[in-house]
Amino acid sequence: MKSAPVQSPESLATSARAGTNGLRSGFCSFIILVLLFTGYFSFSQDSANVVVSQFGIKPKSLQIHLTDEQIKKRTRLVTIGNIVGYSGVMVGLYSAWYKDYPHSGFHTFNDSREWLQVDKVGHLYSSYIASRGSMELWRWTGIDRKKRIWIGGMSGAAYLTIIETLDGFSQKWGWSWSDFATNILGSGTLVAQELAWNDQRIKLKFSFHRKKYSDPQLNARSDALFGEGFGARMLKDYNGQTYWASINLKPFLQNSKWPEWLSLSVGYGAEGLFGGEENIGKDENGNIVFDRRDIKRYHQWFLAPDIDLSKIKTNKKGIKFLLTFLSSFKFPTPSLELSNGKLKAHAIHF
Repeated sequence: MKSAPVQSPESLATSARAGTNGLRSGFCSFIILVLLFTGYFSFSQDSANVVVSQFGIKPKSLQIHLTDEQIKKRTRLVTIGNIVGYSGVMVGLYSAWYKDYPHSGFHTFNDSREWLQVDKVGHLYSSYIASRGSMELWRWTGIDRKKRIWIGGMSGAAYLTIIETLDGFSQKWGWSWSDFATNILGSGTLVAQELAWNDQRIKLKFSFHRKKYSDPQLNARSDALFGEGFGARMLKDYNGQTYWASINLKPFLQNSKWPEWLSLSVGYGAEGLFGGEENIGKDENGNIVFDRRDIKRYHQWFLAPDIDLSKIKTNKKGIKFLLTFLSSFKFPTPSLELSNGKLKAHAIHF
């Protein structure tokens, strides 16, 4: 690892909180991957008279003919899978992260002003994606529509609330009400659309580009805060993350000839983040060893076309699964950026 400024306990805690939020995102990515694979291979075992819809296909195309016994069997299978899978992930997460840090009584921590709220939008996205995968598994069971929506749809918030509770008993962090609120909002976004439209007309998506700076000090600071590897940076470096609300246009434009896959996305990100609330780092004695308050921290807003890959027609189950999974991420396209009171264009946005 490259050398980096020594950080005080306060600075280390800020770095660790960035790591914890990154782990949450990684956890949710793992959950969605497991759910999608499980759901896909379960779907492949369906009989010819069972047509299954994934992630936003309208219910008129969903013709599931299951007996009560089949529904009970599938419900037991999904319930056991959720319990076993989630328990395993939680044991691994606790062993890899929480057990090495001192514990305390339950307490709260206000981190709502950190990272220009990019981490909060990350919580919203993570809970939405985890809920989206879970709901599709419950759809496969054949249970009542509203039960499927509420049980599966709020799973993401439930998963993340348990992790938030672990934070509440960890001395270096604490229960964050703003994290909890955005977890609920993310799952609620999925549930509300499903109840209203039986579809996800507005999908939450993610994109990332790795940041490199001409200033060696900023590269060293980024390595210290966010890690050096691409995976660590993708999960932790808020300067390179963009979160999108991708709006599928055709359902909102009656009798239009717009292709089903065409979407319009509004994105949010930030720049100049080299500390939780300000760009300062201190050594173990409290002396300032990194001070880049000259670098402006600012919000970024983006507008870009998008492709909803899950709407592309194919009879190949493997391709359909891949397109559905990739629809959780923003397709690279040109974009317009509004930040610092200026409008600029990007030829391609990752």
